[in-house]
Amino acid sequence: MNNKLRVAIVGSTGYGGVELIRFLQHHPHVEITSVISSSSSGESIADGFPHLTGVINRPLDGVDPVEIAGRADLVFTATPSGVSAKLVPGLLEAGLKVIDLSGDFRIKDGAVYEEWYKHPAPSDELLQQAVYGMAELYGDTVKEKTLISNPGCYPTATLLGLVPAVQAGWIDPSSIIIDAKSGVSGAGRGTNLAYHYAEMNENFKAYKLNKHQHIPEIEQVLGHVAGSPVTVTFTTQLVPMTRGIMSTMYASLVGEHTDRELVDLYRQFYENRPFVRVREPGIWPSTKEVAGSNYCDIGFSVDPRTGRLTIVSVIDNLVKGASGQAIQNLNLMMGWEENLGLNMTPVYP
Repeated sequence: MNNKLRVAIVGSTGYGGVELIRFLQHHPHVEITSVISSSSSGESIADGFPHLTGVINRPLDGVDPVEIAGRADLVFTATPSGVSAKLVPGLLEAGLKVIDLSGDFRIKDGAVYEEWYKHPAPSDELLQQAVYGMAELYGDTVKEKTLISNPGCYPTATLLGLVPAVQAGWIDPSSIIIDAKSGVSGAGRGTNLAYHYAEMNENFKAYKLNKHQHIPEIEQVLGHVAGSPVTVTFTTQLVPMTRGIMSTMYASLVGEHTDRELVDLYRQFYENRPFVRVREPGIWPSTKEVAGSNYCDIGFSVDPRTGRLTIVSVIDNLVKGASGQAIQNLNLMMGWEENLGLNMTPVYP
């Protein structure tokens, strides 16, 4: 008798959905029973992703909550923002658990969501019901919930790098500047001139300066941790690589602290969390060292001359920044070990 949890993936023809398939194939308690695409229903997923030949043999299903509920117990919605807000209510009404990888349920204030995302907000009832699933901060709140909002890729790298120091009062929250760089897979698989090879190769470009939709998500969590509103300066940049995010953060120190003290603080904070690795003093992480994995690696540099702290945090944007973290939330939701199905060594070189 098959006692595995039946899961469906909506948006399975995007990079996030394909990564969910890659990891869930190795999950001992999960069976993928439906892969769903509104635009490619009836086709084989291997037509668009030949590397999945023989891995997923059933054709892509359409988006029908009742039909999905007949095949699955839980749904991952790896859809563009604005789509999940319309889709998730029907999935919940059909009795399904949902882990949403879009940004539609992360911001608790619907007016703030609409200002930054330019889409109508979900109902306030659903926004309050959704649990923000950053496992290292709120893992205890995820268990047995029915709607989990998976954090964004930039906020994941950034918040994991900042929260322990903010909570300890070791940095001034009003002084935080964030310089974040991402590979082009974060933009999805759609066609856009900005991401063509000739445009991105040997190029490095900033975008959405002071307007990125992840700003209110970062400020919401930091404000919760600090106990008062926090405003940050946040710059995003595209670099000519496929995967990875490096978030480099700068803040003024409160008091005197050494690199060693920072390492000890962070290791204690993340002591029971398997996917945050804190580097020794003087050793800073790079994106290739986490590629293909669910790890977040963090390093520090205290500058006594300026009284400022530099924090470097790296993740794979498609794994820890999306699908891997979603599976981490699945494990916590179901009461399983947090690292189940996720113990993959980074791909190197």
